[in-house]
Amino acid sequence: MQVSSLNEVKIYSLSAGRSLPEWLSDRKKRALQKKDVDIRRRIELIQDFEMPTISTKIKVSRDGQYIMAVGTYKPRIRCFDTYQLSQKFERCLDSEVVTFEILSDDYSKIVFLQCDRFVEFHSQHGHYYRTRIPKFGRDFSYHYPSCDLYFVAASSEVYRLNLEQGRFLNSLQTDASENNVCDINPTHFLFATGTAEGKVECWDPRTRNRVGLLDCALSSVTADTEIDGLPSISALKFNGALNMAVGTSTGQVLLYDLRSSNPLIVKDHQYGLPIKSVQFQHQLDLIISADSRIIKMWNKDTGKIFTSMEPEYDINDVCLYPNSGMLMTANEAPKMNIYYMPVLGPAPKWCSFLDNLTEELEENPESTVYDDYKFVTRKDLENLGLAHLIGSSLLRAYMHGFFMDIRLYHKAKMMANPFAYEEYRREKIRQKIEETRAQRVQLKKLPKVNKELALKLIEEEEQQATRKRKQKNLPSLLKDDRFKVMFENPDFQVDEQSEEFRLLNPLVSKISEKRKKKLKILEEKEAQEQEEEEEPEGKPSDAESSESSDDEKSWVEEVRKQRKLLRQEEKVKRQERFKEDQQTLLTPQFFEIKEGEEFRSFKDSAKKQKLMKKTLGDRLKLEEKLGTLSVSDTTVGSKQATFKLKKSEQQKKQQEAEKQHRQERKALRRSAGHLKSKRGRGQRFH
Repeated sequence: MQVSSLNEVKIYSLSAGRSLPEWLSDRKKRALQKKDVDIRRRIELIQDFEMPTISTKIKVSRDGQYIMAVGTYKPRIRCFDTYQLSQKFERCLDSEVVTFEILSDDYSKIVFLQCDRFVEFHSQHGHYYRTRIPKFGRDFSYHYPSCDLYFVAASSEVYRLNLEQGRFLNSLQTDASENNVCDINPTHFLFATGTAEGKVECWDPRTRNRVGLLDCALSSVTADTEIDGLPSISALKFNGALNMAVGTSTGQVLLYDLRSSNPLIVKDHQYGLPIKSVQFQHQLDLIISADSRIIKMWNKDTGKIFTSMEPEYDINDVCLYPNSGMLMTANEAPKMNIYYMPVLGPAPKWCSFLDNLTEELEENPESTVYDDYKFVTRKDLENLGLAHLIGSSLLRAYMHGFFMDIRLYHKAKMMANPFAYEEYRREKIRQKIEETRAQRVQLKKLPKVNKELALKLIEEEEQQATRKRKQKNLPSLLKDDRFKVMFENPDFQVDEQSEEFRLLNPLVSKISEKRKKKLKILEEKEAQEQEEEEEPEGKPSDAESSESSDDEKSWVEEVRKQRKLLRQEEKVKRQERFKEDQQTLLTPQFFEIKEGEEFRSFKDSAKKQKLMKKTLGDRLKLEEKLGTLSVSDTTVGSKQATFKLKKSEQQKKQQEAEKQHRQERKALRRSAGHLKSKRGRGQRFH
């Protein structure tokens, strides 16, 4: 059973027990029901209180024993017996039901208005009679004194069907193009119909004449409301003899006194959706209005919101169980919701155990959402060392993170940080000790970091406090949370031996001295004003200029002294480094040369560095001398530069070997040629 609270009004959802993730398989859900006692003890107030697909209308019989609901698919009506807490019967229909009405105190007489213009009558045994109206019907009301049914449809006429005579009577002709809703006052039986033009027409059934006209569309538009089109009437409900509530298609609810054409209260749902239902709650003088998204309860005298509910699925109809705090809704979902609010009234007599149950829940509140699962982000998984589980069945992706089993989370947390509980315990003990210390008498103590700066600030605050001049007190840096870390974190400690501080210190000291002098001068002036009540004479301009010049000279001298000291310290450091270098013994270092390379000298690297420092022109001239660069003029008038890559020693050796090999081959060819020529000559002689 889920519990929600708004404006300190507790709302118990009886149709949903402990919340379970939707992505759990049926097998896991059954396993949880066997293991978990809370899930097994979920409240199912009425067995199978649902429809196959959606439910459109829901009503309660006048004796309170039967709850009837219509829905799809296929079109059907289901009757639930509250004394047996189960379904009594189910009847399927030929077409969808627009609305229905229970004429008797129990389920024995029911009238259905269907979407194909048929009006179907059911008795206790089932289907009884069926007739048809000329236009597609939208709503109807039953007039008990005359046994007339008033049907409003997509037409300007209001059709009347007399159940005593069993025939249609003359219809009422309205000024509207279409009529959407209708209702009959239970006290004086005034008939009212809401039109598509945003007007309400009131008729007297005795004389069949129109007795009043209200323009609700004009009254619903205020300076704060924004509408897209003309507001039409979508809901209508009487309360007593004089009050009437009207709901519009743009999301406004208007409360009227029939003696006035102006509304008493205009309430906007702020969603711009048509009002589906308007109900009156007499115990607390509330109006319950609902659109497809939200149910709002507000005071009919002041318009102040009492509470509101936003179900998971769109709302089609709302039914308030009479003389109780139970509320039922028909939704765009198979399950029909049941809500119980103890503030509105007691539980019905057929489920009086709800009062004791809610009292126990208030005494022992429990969390009801995803107790067995922990939501973690990707960063949390990396800290726990479980990032490799992403994509496995142990993690279920949801929004910007993952759901994982709470037991696995606790095990991983203990392994990642086994001393987390001890650290948490020490931190809590430290916080408790600090809380007890804060209650003691506080003494002025300097912080651990930047003590001199804190002392300076305290002295300045004391000097400001001693002054009698009326001015706004400046905030203290020691008490300001923005600068709190500067006196707690050692990283913010001022280094007084640094060069910057030593050069700026004379300036800071001179500024503080000037401030002290000014404070003394102001105090002297105030004392003279109190004694003589005369304006003191100021110093001449030459005296002020001499003082300022003296200050500047003294400041320059101090800066020079600091610079001399810095230079002396640098000299001492250099001498110490030189002594250390002399004391250190240089050990030879050996380097390994790669195969095929020859060692020249360490001077080659120095030559390369000198060469890189030269300009491009100097390097080109040097390469022209070495023969690696040749510059020539072209026919176009530009210049052409040709570079030759330097060859390594290994390449030079290889080229020399190839050259020697070619020469040897040439010598062999020549010797072979000589031998052939000699043999030829010898053969000729023979």
